[in-house]
Amino acid sequence: MALFVGLMSGTSLDGIDAALVEIDSAGHPRLLGTHAEPMPDTLRERLLLLCQADRVAFTDLAAAEVAFCRLQADAVRQLLARQAIDAPRITAIGSHGQTIEHAPWGHAEGPAYTLQLDNPSLLAELTGCTVVADFRRRDLAAGGQAAPLAPAFHEALFRHPQQWQLVLNLGGFANLTLLPPNGSGADILGFDTGPANALLDAWHARHRGGRFDADGAWAASGRVDETLLERLLAEPFFHHPPPRSTGREVFHLDWLGQHLTGRERAEDVQATLAELTATSVALGIEMARERVGAPVATALIPCGGGAHNRDLLYRLAQRLPETALVPSSDWGWPADWLEAGAFAWLAWRRLEHLPGNLPSVTGAAGPRVLGGVYAP
Repeated sequence: MALFVGLMSGTSLDGIDAALVEIDSAGHPRLLGTHAEPMPDTLRERLLLLCQADRVAFTDLAAAEVAFCRLQADAVRQLLARQAIDAPRITAIGSHGQTIEHAPWGHAEGPAYTLQLDNPSLLAELTGCTVVADFRRRDLAAGGQAAPLAPAFHEALFRHPQQWQLVLNLGGFANLTLLPPNGSGADILGFDTGPANALLDAWHARHRGGRFDADGAWAASGRVDETLLERLLAEPFFHHPPPRSTGREVFHLDWLGQHLTGRERAEDVQATLAELTATSVALGIEMARERVGAPVATALIPCGGGAHNRDLLYRLAQRLPETALVPSSDWGWPADWLEAGAFAWLAWRRLEHLPGNLPSVTGAAGPRVLGGVYAP
């Protein structure tokens, strides 16, 4: 058995998720412990500015990267202290980094790129652990979207011998995995369906303060503006066939503002954004089913922060009446820790020289070993 730490900071920018994962020689993962290191407001604001900036000074980028890396190291130390485990027992840390910009189709006829703020050399120095990082760009180099990468981990955890399953990560953006039953011969599919918490959180922060709409209560108090929803759904991304991925480069408050008349009630916009997430997920599921000729999935397993949003889950259930929403904890893995667990597992794959991507998901030319290795 080998011990790995997975580190994840998603587009919601709420903190560093650190997961301690035990992995056996066959690659079966088991979650042993977790720690959530909150993102300080100053660092969160700095990162948001970088995500939204047209031009970036190298000094600002370097300062944010070092601060982020030190926060990651704090998360690792807290996790290991809780579990009474010394750093030398950790085989490796799998670090996703913080996505600043993701442009798998490029911009203005420029090359495709994805940028995750990370400093694995410094992280190895601060923790005394081997670090595996920079997972996405190897898939991008092979012509892939570089995202999502979690579907291979979803397969390891959730694939059913007889039933079609869906896994839905509701982070800042929603990404979907369609898992065929074992032996079906069908490809695993996975792709981003559109915004999830990113727009909901940003609109809530603008009008109510705070980082998120707890339980979706404010969205539940509003009414869906069907005309606005129709305008939002006209965004070409929602109709682009997979493989596809997206981020703040497409969906942000300025994008939303382009579709508003100024006469909408703020809570109605929040309700409409929640409905946009549910509707775009349902559209993505239909797109995936048509792609591989799949029947209606038996279960959908929600994960990520949005798995705690009661209003959003209700809207999804309304859109998917024949599919049961099943907690990931029923499968032995809590909803909040799938992404961090995935990067621990991907670090194990890297050290075993095994591919970490699924070409049927990302569109890459073939399976590729992902990530660079940084010794302590």
